[in-house]
Amino acid sequence: MRETTGGPLALTMGDPAGIGPDISLSTWLGRRDHATAPFLFIGDPAVLAARASMLGYTVSIRETDCAGALSLFDTALPVLPLACPAPVKEGEPDTVNASAVIGAIDTAVRLVTAGQASAVVTNPIAKAVLYDAGFRFPGHTEYLADLAEKATGQPVLPVMMLAGPKLRAVPVTIHIPLKDVPEQLTPDLIYRTCAITAADLRNRFGLRQPRLAIAGLNPHAGENGALGLEDDAVIRPVIDRLRAEGIDAVGPLPADTMFHDRARATYDVAICMYHDQALIPAKALGFDDSVNVTLGLPFIRTSPDHGTAFSLAGKGVARDDSLRAALDLAASLAANMPGDTR
Repeated sequence: MRETTGGPLALTMGDPAGIGPDISLSTWLGRRDHATAPFLFIGDPAVLAARASMLGYTVSIRETDCAGALSLFDTALPVLPLACPAPVKEGEPDTVNASAVIGAIDTAVRLVTAGQASAVVTNPIAKAVLYDAGFRFPGHTEYLADLAEKATGQPVLPVMMLAGPKLRAVPVTIHIPLKDVPEQLTPDLIYRTCAITAADLRNRFGLRQPRLAIAGLNPHAGENGALGLEDDAVIRPVIDRLRAEGIDAVGPLPADTMFHDRARATYDVAICMYHDQALIPAKALGFDDSVNVTLGLPFIRTSPDHGTAFSLAGKGVARDDSLRAALDLAASLAANMPGDTR
């Protein structure tokens, strides 16, 4: 069993009607084969028990806290109980349970900021379900940044990174329409995203001199202005500033030649200008085992790189590769936390 620093990993339940309970159960069942770090599931133990019965899993579920999770994990799945207000039917999300979904995230952040848990690992949520319940954040990433700011009193710029065995990719703009990207893509946002990425790759991932490959916005990185001016006018000056500050950054590079094998060998992370420019290659190269990591937070947060998959819930076919990878990465990053300089 892998060791953790500062307590167990705090694993949120995600949407209880999705595959979060399924993959949490199967990950715990495979804990010995995969040397999974101890985690504390934050959610409804009755939902877990019902899903285990449906899937034919024999799992001992024990209610406990962070301290108890470490001693229990080898023989029982430790759960910090947080009841869902409405009955849970697999594959059928209910807005009434949104309060419990959000409450699990709140609890995980509280535990990690109090030093009782070593990292936050989030199971998938259904944003549309939360929106119907009044949730006002675009997604997990932005909500976690708000919680971090409230906890520390310091403003936070969250940076999404998809980390897989073949590629790390960061989108500078995330959940916005494509037509709004050029306006949102300011030199300050690009610079801060790159600086936060470089700092976390040094301090948490242990890369002494991270190499950043920065994509252009337009086809062929603008082709000297023929296909757009943003690459030379907005992105290139930021790269010059990064290099002047000692950050190893190259670009703007044509995105269509950045992701083949030889190109990826020349950098540690691809900085992309918009959501799909980053996530399409990240998911194509590591759909089952990529991890969503939020950089720039005062705590570690990882998540499986997939959604709730309501159609798979309770059927025993959901893969737990990405959740296991998220737990493994969170434990690894937590081990580096004493050297975090932020």
